[in-house]
Amino acid sequence: MLDTHGRTYVQPIIERTAKGLLGLGSTPNQITVTAFIVGVAASVVTYYDQPYLGVAILWLSGFLDAVDGSMARLSHSSSSWGTVLDVTFDRIVEVGIIIALSLRHPEPNILFLLMLLAISIIITMTIFLTVGAVSDKQSEKSFYYQPGLAERTEGFILFSLMVLLQSHLAIVTILFIAVELFTGMQRLLEARRILKE
Repeated sequence: MLDTHGRTYVQPIIERTAKGLLGLGSTPNQITVTAFIVGVAASVVTYYDQPYLGVAILWLSGFLDAVDGSMARLSHSSSSWGTVLDVTFDRIVEVGIIIALSLRHPEPNILFLLMLLAISIIITMTIFLTVGAVSDKQSEKSFYYQPGLAERTEGFILFSLMVLLQSHLAIVTILFIAVELFTGMQRLLEARRILKE
């Protein structure tokens, strides 16, 4: 939701950064890999009980993840390979946070909720990617980007709350699961509509 409706407010900063990095000779795929490494570092820092630093690093990763796409569009170098890298690395960064929190909180009820969160993300992303692959609708990205309640920014907000509010991890995780499942249902209903048009 925030990616779809709020991107225009931060896009000027993203584009200036993209132009600056292109001017330095960086490629979009290099920034994709950098965002991935930074995102994995956020998990490591979170595991070692530095939640504020972990969240700051996570958001830096997310910012670079937005910049790489703008770099690709500005340099007319968008590629299917870049899309595969981007989507795959995004999921690994998310899984990294879940693993870090699982290792810090091995209580069975927390592990069960984190497992349900991972499953809800898998379900929602399966719908998202499948609709993107089979839909004729276009977006500025290399495939149809389905809007929904939980997009990348909402995911980062909820992951940040999980890291920062670990004393309330169960409640935040349940909220995250509910948001993911609601988004999956939104996207499934939209898919049924657009694929029947």
